[in-house]
Amino acid sequence: MLPYLRKNLLKLGLLPILIWALTSCTTVSETGRSQLNFIPASQELQLGIQSFSTMKEEMPISKDPKINEMVTRVGKRIAEVAHLPNAEWEFVVFESEQANAFALPGGKVGIYTGILSITKDETGLATVIGHEVAHASKSHGAERMSRALAIQFGGSAISALLSGTEISDNKKQAVTTVYGLGMNLGVALPNSRVQESEADQIGLLYMARAGYDPAQAVEFWKRFKEINDAQGTSTPWFLRTHPLDQTRIDQLKEWLPAAKREYRARN
Repeated sequence: MLPYLRKNLLKLGLLPILIWALTSCTTVSETGRSQLNFIPASQELQLGIQSFSTMKEEMPISKDPKINEMVTRVGKRIAEVAHLPNAEWEFVVFESEQANAFALPGGKVGIYTGILSITKDETGLATVIGHEVAHASKSHGAERMSRALAIQFGGSAISALLSGTEISDNKKQAVTTVYGLGMNLGVALPNSRVQESEADQIGLLYMARAGYDPAQAVEFWKRFKEINDAQGTSTPWFLRTHPLDQTRIDQLKEWLPAAKREYRARN
């Protein structure tokens, strides 16, 4: 660290916070990736419970017993192999035309009815739920919050350092703007794509361990890609929060042999 920067960070009392943030890293066992996470597990769990409770009050929930039973059954099978301590697993089907699903911290998983026409069957559904459960079990939500706080801290540190200089206000604003854009394009969005790929990889293992054929994950993403291709999008890859569909398909094919070794069919 440059002496000038270290001196000013110490003066502002920010260096201990910076060191704490940089050392708050864990390793994802299945992938070996290091992730920044300084959100306490208890706080993460509570945030997930509160957010999910609000969503259930504000969004229509499916009353179809067949769909709800299938989602719960598949969800429980996937959750059994995820090993998320203190999780309060809950799988809810929301009435929405969106072809989407989500996971909140602590084991709260939402499935939109719009994605069921693409999943087609239990194995396709296991692909989606495995992916979402992987997000929850690897604390991706807490990691995103931690990175957002770290980026915010960096912005505050830069502003504090600039405040003691003779640089014009316009230049100070330009520096903070460049910092914000750089952090978004160079840190936040790439990390989001990495998390999505990681959830694909771990979700593939989860569905295999739960007794669902992991090869069907590739077929699901092929169907998903066909729909996205038909709708079209002009968003460049580097501005996306998710990897390109073809990238996901290619990666899943690479990870498939490892998942197949853990696959045992269940009735």
